[in-house]
Amino acid sequence: MFKRNIEFPKNTSFFLFGPRGTGKSSLIKRNYPDSTYIDLLNSSNYTKLLAQPHKLSEFLTKSSDIPVVIDEVQRIPDLLNEVHHLIENQGFKFILTGSNARKLRTTQANLLAGRAFKYNLHPLTFGEIGSNVDLQKVLKFGLLPTIHDRNKNIDAQKYLESYIQIYLEEEILQEGLTRNLSNFARFLEVASFSQAQQLNVSAVARDSAVSRKVAESYFQILYDLLIAYELPVFKKHAKRSLVSQNKFYFFDIGVYSTIKPKGLLDKKQSEEGTLLESLVLQELLATNSNLNLQYDINYWRTPKGTEVDFILYGKSRLLAIEVKRKTNITSKDLRGLRAFKSDYPMSELFVFYGGDKELNIDGIKVIPIKKALLNLPEILKEDHNN
Repeated sequence: MFKRNIEFPKNTSFFLFGPRGTGKSSLIKRNYPDSTYIDLLNSSNYTKLLAQPHKLSEFLTKSSDIPVVIDEVQRIPDLLNEVHHLIENQGFKFILTGSNARKLRTTQANLLAGRAFKYNLHPLTFGEIGSNVDLQKVLKFGLLPTIHDRNKNIDAQKYLESYIQIYLEEEILQEGLTRNLSNFARFLEVASFSQAQQLNVSAVARDSAVSRKVAESYFQILYDLLIAYELPVFKKHAKRSLVSQNKFYFFDIGVYSTIKPKGLLDKKQSEEGTLLESLVLQELLATNSNLNLQYDINYWRTPKGTEVDFILYGKSRLLAIEVKRKTNITSKDLRGLRAFKSDYPMSELFVFYGGDKELNIDGIKVIPIKKALLNLPEILKEDHNN
C-alpha cells in the first residue's frame, strides 16, 4: 500500500474523481476505516438504489459523525439529490467517488452546490513510490498502483490488457456510450498516435474511418472517463505568433503503450521521447493536483517549431520545462527555453534529461529526470528557494 500525497478536508463532504485503477477505493477505505461504505458496483446495492434512490437512508447508521462513502456515484446520479438532503437536514458527511464524469454532466446531476469539495486522484507519482522507483519499469508499464504493489505479484502486461478490455466492455458498451464498439476500439488505436502531438481531429477521423462528428464524440468520451486530456497552448501576453492546436495525452503511459499498435507497418515515432514527455506531464498534473498548487499547465510553440514542452503559470512563478531523453545537453537543445525567456524574462527554466549530472547552464537548471521527478514537489512549490 502506498502513502498518497493527497490530503482531504476534515468534517466536510467531498467528491473524489479519477480513472478506474488509480486507487480511489483503497485510499478511502484506508483513510476512513470506520465509514459506512456503499459500493454501487455491487449489483444488489445498485439495483435497489437505482429503483428507489430515497432508500439511501436505510444504508446509513444513525450517527452523522461517521462518514458515508458512495463508490462510483455516477452510476446513479439521482442519488445526489438524496445526498444533498441528508447533508442539509441531518448533518451527514459524504465521500463520493467516481470514474465517469459523463453521466453527472449529461444528466445535469446535483453536484451539491459548494457543499462538497472536488478532488482528483491520478496514478502514482515517483515520490509516492520512493527512491527505489524503477524508471525503466515505469516507462514500460506506467504508474497504476496495482502494477507497483509488491504484495500483488501480477503480470503487468496482462493487467494492462485487461484494464483496456474492462473499459471497453464495462464503461463504453454497458453504459451505452457508443453503439459500435469495434469502431471505438479502432479509434482508440488511431488516437494513440496523437500522444504528445498537436491534435488533428479530422486526421484521426479519416484514419479511423468515421466522421469528424463521431471522432469528436469519441474524444469527449475519453475526456469524460478521465482517461485522456488535452494540453492547451500558453498565450498569456504573447509577443509572437503561436500555434493554436492543443496536444493530446492518455492519462497513463502504460495505458497508452498498451493501446498503441505495435505491428511492423505501424507509424513510427520517437517512442522513448514520447514516453518521457508523457511521464513528466503525468507527474506535473498529479503533483499540481495533490498539493493544490494551482498552476495552469500548458505548452508553448511557434508556427516555425520553436517549442517548450511545459509551461507552468502560477500566482508568483512562471516555470518552463523541457524534457530531453539524451544524456548530453547542447546549445541547440536550449533554443526553445531561451526563446521563451526572451519573451518572459521572469520565467525559471528547467531541463529534465537522461543524463546523470545536475548542471546549471546560463541559469537553466538541468536535472536528471528521475531526480527531478522524485523532487518535483520541492521544485514546484511557490515558496521554492531559487
